[in-house]
Amino acid sequence: MKTDLGVGVGLRVPHYAAILADKPPVDFFEVISENFMVEGGKPLYHLGRVLEHYRVVQHGVSLGIAGPDEPDRDYLKRLKELAKRTKTPWLSDHFCWSGAGGAHLHDLLPIPYTSEAVRRTVERARMIQDFLEVPFALENTSSYLTYRSSTLSEWEFISEIAERADIGLLFDVNNVYVSAFNHGFDAETFVRSVPHSRIWQIHLAGHTNLGKYIIDTHRGSVSEPVLDLYRQTIALTGPVSTLIEWDDEIPELSVLLAEAERARRVRDEGLALREGRVLPRAAPTLAAAPASNAAGWKQGGPRESAASEAVG
Repeated sequence: MKTDLGVGVGLRVPHYAAILADKPPVDFFEVISENFMVEGGKPLYHLGRVLEHYRVVQHGVSLGIAGPDEPDRDYLKRLKELAKRTKTPWLSDHFCWSGAGGAHLHDLLPIPYTSEAVRRTVERARMIQDFLEVPFALENTSSYLTYRSSTLSEWEFISEIAERADIGLLFDVNNVYVSAFNHGFDAETFVRSVPHSRIWQIHLAGHTNLGKYIIDTHRGSVSEPVLDLYRQTIALTGPVSTLIEWDDEIPELSVLLAEAERARRVRDEGLALREGRVLPRAAPTLAAAPASNAAGWKQGGPRESAASEAVG
C-alpha cells in the first residue's frame, strides 16, 4: 500500500485556527486516532472541517499489539468507524505493548525480540488488518532498555513480522537514530536491512540529547544526522509519504511548515541518489561501525564508544 502523499505534518490543536482560516499548502495531515474516537463535539467538528480541504492519515498510540492481553474489540470497532469517516489510506500503530490486566500505562513499551513475540504479533496484526478492512502498518519505536531474552535484532524482528503478516512498516527514522545511540548499534545497518517495499510512511521528529542517552521528545527541528538517514532511506525506498512530528513546545504553524519543506528538499536529494543523478556518499562497512560515518556523525552513544575502546 505504498501511496505517496508527499510531505505532511501532524494536525494539532494550536494550529486549527490558522489551518482553517488560511488553508496553507499541506500535502496531508496525520491525526492521532484516539483524539477523535469520540461520539461528537469539537474534535469531530474540527476534523470534519479539515477533511473538507485535506487528506488525513490516522496513526494510533494505544493498541499495544504485543502485550499479554488480546486487542480490545471495542477499541477496534471505534477505530474502524473513525477510518470510515476519514477515509484514511492506511491505519498504523506501534511495535510495542502498553499495559496488562486491564491497566493501561500510556507508554510505548519495548518488546523482547523473540520468535514467540513474532508469532503473537503476526497473528494479531493479520486479525486487525482483516477486521479493520484498511491496510495496516506498525511503527518501530524508540527504546531505552533491551531484554536479555531477545534472540533477534530489532530490524530482523520488525521485518519478519511485516513479511509474515503482510502488513506495512511506518518507518520512524528518528527512532532508528535514537535507539542506535542508546543501544550502540549501527543505524545505517537498520536502514539497509528492512524490506523497503514494506515502508508505506516515514516519520521524522526532533529529539533531546542528554549526553548518555537520547529521548524521543518530538521537540524541535529534525537533526542533521536524522535527515542524513532519511536521505539514505528514500534512496532505498523511492518516494514515500513523510510526516513531521512536533508534539512538544509546538511552534507557530509557519515554523512547522518550513520544517516540512526542509524535509522535502532532503527527500528530493534521496530520490536523486536513487536515480543516479548525483554520486551517493560512501557507505560505511559493518566493520566500520561504531566509528563516525561518511557524514561525520556518531552511530551510537557512550556504551558503544566504551565497547569500541575496550576492543581497541
